[in-house]
Amino acid sequence: MNKPFIPQLVYFEPHALDYPLGKELKKKFEEMGIETRFTTSHNQIRDLPGDTDAQKYRIAKSTLVVGIRKTLKFDTSKPSAEYAIPLATGCMAHCHYCYLQTTMGSKPYIRTYVNVEEIFEAADRYIEERAPEITRFEAACTSDIVGIDHLTHSLKKAIEHIGQTELGRLRFVTKFHFVDHLLDAKHNGNTRFRFSINADYVIKSFEPGTSPLNKRIEAAGKVARAGYPLGFIVAPIYLHEGWEEGYRRMFERLDEELPQDARDDITFEFIQHRFTKPAKKVIEKNYPKTKLELDEEKRRYKWGRYGIGKYIYQKDEEDEIKSNLYGYMTKYFPNAKLEYFT
Repeated sequence: MNKPFIPQLVYFEPHALDYPLGKELKKKFEEMGIETRFTTSHNQIRDLPGDTDAQKYRIAKSTLVVGIRKTLKFDTSKPSAEYAIPLATGCMAHCHYCYLQTTMGSKPYIRTYVNVEEIFEAADRYIEERAPEITRFEAACTSDIVGIDHLTHSLKKAIEHIGQTELGRLRFVTKFHFVDHLLDAKHNGNTRFRFSINADYVIKSFEPGTSPLNKRIEAAGKVARAGYPLGFIVAPIYLHEGWEEGYRRMFERLDEELPQDARDDITFEFIQHRFTKPAKKVIEKNYPKTKLELDEEKRRYKWGRYGIGKYIYQKDEEDEIKSNLYGYMTKYFPNAKLEYFT
């Protein structure tokens, strides 16, 4: 994706227009000539266009719902953060392996919430409750928030709000390079800006609708030069022909781009490819032509919570992945912190 996301269809909850952001978005989309409709609730979109499930799925992925976040009790977000800050839900990208396909079910449309001040007030209460401990908020648990922030600027407001706090920290991860409007935000070092990166083969084969690797790395350089603490998630680490070279080249390109003064505070998270039986069923329904390897016979089974286990790589493959990825990280970024490797 080389152009920022523009929805094809927008729904509004009527009371969303009671908030400044709701009014602003209504005006913006009308001026852009985008069809807008009303819905009683952001959880109840019943008249999505499309004759088949496949058509409805793709139309939903290009539909934005502007609503109010009524539940201001934040979900926990371990191990990334203490809490998930609910600015948006859903994603416009078409990553074949994405866990949101199973968690969001029949509601793959994108939702943004306009009562941002109420959300920030709730975040402040969580910070006060945990004082004098640091409280971290994850803004990308159920969305790629950067993918819509050129429209809403909710993330930018959150960065600046958390930037004013002593004990609050914000984190999020993105596969998009549309970061220019965030570079002048007054973050005060309280926001860790993370990019999801992968070998070129994985991005090209399984991440339609996202920014290419070179654009993500270029954006990471901009973010580093804007003084944000930086992080990278390499996920899913996926075995394919030439994977060692693919991941080595990815680290090389990062090394070529990132300024020296950003390297003492970089984090990495490594997550290997895995899948569940329910996820496989949904993936094959939504992306019937995917080349994603989902053969249970080639994997080993790992028991999970609630009786739903995962199919993960064989032990020798896992050891090889760990050896290679950890080796590349320590070679190119010896001062980086590995947050987790799973």
